[in-house]
Amino acid sequence: MALRVSPGARQPIVAGALAALLLGANLASPLYGVYRGLFGFDSLVLTLVFAVYALVLAPSLLFFGELSDRIGRRPVILGGLVVGTIGLALFALATSVAWLFAARIAQGVSVGMAGGAATAALVELDPHGDRRHAALLATLAQTVGGAAGPLLTGILAQWFPAPRVLAYVVGMAACILAAVLLLAMPEPGQPRGGAWSMPRPSVPRDIRVAFARVAVTGASVWAVVALFFAVVPSFATERIGIGNLAALGAISAIVLICSSISQVVSPDTIEPHVSQALGLGLLTTGLVALVLASVTDNAIVLVAASVLAGTGHGLGFLGAQDDLNRIAPPERRGEINAALYTCIYLGVALPVIGVGVLADLTTLTTAVVVFAFVTGTAAVSVALWHLAAGRPTAAASLPG
Repeated sequence: MALRVSPGARQPIVAGALAALLLGANLASPLYGVYRGLFGFDSLVLTLVFAVYALVLAPSLLFFGELSDRIGRRPVILGGLVVGTIGLALFALATSVAWLFAARIAQGVSVGMAGGAATAALVELDPHGDRRHAALLATLAQTVGGAAGPLLTGILAQWFPAPRVLAYVVGMAACILAAVLLLAMPEPGQPRGGAWSMPRPSVPRDIRVAFARVAVTGASVWAVVALFFAVVPSFATERIGIGNLAALGAISAIVLICSSISQVVSPDTIEPHVSQALGLGLLTTGLVALVLASVTDNAIVLVAASVLAGTGHGLGFLGAQDDLNRIAPPERRGEINAALYTCIYLGVALPVIGVGVLADLTTLTTAVVVFAFVTGTAAVSVALWHLAAGRPTAAASLPG
C-alpha cells in the first residue's frame, strides 16, 4: 500500500525537510577544531571551508528558486535532499581538507535548491493563508534544525563511537526520511510553466525599498550566527580552554535555541518592522557582550552573548520573513525568497572570510572586535530605518 499523508501533515513535512537540511549543514561545527588538528590547516582555511557553503548557496538559490516557480516546489526540494545526503556522505568519508570543501559545496547547493522552494511552499500550504504562521514555520525549521546539528554532533562525538562518522549517518537518515514523506504528498504549488531561462536577481520595483530593509536585516542576523558557528568554538577552545565536544556543540547551539524560543513566544500582533528593529537592537547588545567575552576570556559572558544574539536573531529573522511573505507576489514567491536568501548568504560569507583573514594577520580578539563594530553599526542603522519607515508593508502589500 502506497504511503499517503493527510493534508494537515503536508506543511509540517515541508518544514521538516528544510529542518533536516539545516541540521545536516551545521553538523560539522563542533568538529572543525578536530579537522584542523588532523588535516593541519589555519584559521583562514577554516573560515573558507565555512564560507564556501554560502558562496555556492547564493547562486543556487537564484537558479532553483525561479525553477521551482516554473516546475513546482516538490521536485526541487527532493533534489536538495538528495544532494544534501551526498554532502553528509562526503563529510563522513573525509580524509583531507579537500573533502571538507567538497562536502560544504554539496551542502550549499542542497540548501540553495530547497531553501527558496520550501519557504514558498510553506506559504502555499498554510490552510488559513496565514503568512505569519508560514514565516514562523520557515524560520523555526532553519533555527531548530541549525541548533540541533552542532548539539547532536557534540554529544555523539564526545561519548559515542565513530566520532567523525556517526552524526553524519544520523543526518543522512533524516534527509532520506524527509524525502520519503515528501514523495507521499502532492505538489504544493501551482507551477506556472513556460520557457525557462537563466535567472538573474530581480525584485519588483514597487517593493524594492521594503525588500532592501528585509534583506539587510536578514544578512545582519545570520552573519552573527555564522560567527558563532565558525569562530566561537575555536575561540572557546583556544582562549577559555573548553575541550569537551558536547560543550562546544552546546555553545554553538545556544544561539539558535534562543532564536527558536524568541520566535515561538513573539506575539502575533507585533508588526514586522517592530520585530526587526527590536531583534537588531538585541543582536547589537549580544555583539557588545561577545567583545567583552573576547577581552575577558569569560565563559559566562560568552553564554550571555549567545543568548542575546540568538534572541535578536529570532525576532529579526521572523520579522523579515513575515515582511517578505506579505509583499511578495504569489507567482514570484519562490524567486523573491531566493533573492532574500541570496542577500543573506552573501552577507554571511564575506564577513566570515574577513574575520579569518584578520585573525591570521592580527589576533582572533581583534577580528571579533572589528566584526562586532561593523555589524553592530549596520544593525543599529537598519533598526532606525525600520522605525523611521513605520509599517513598511502597508503600501506595498499585494493580494494573495
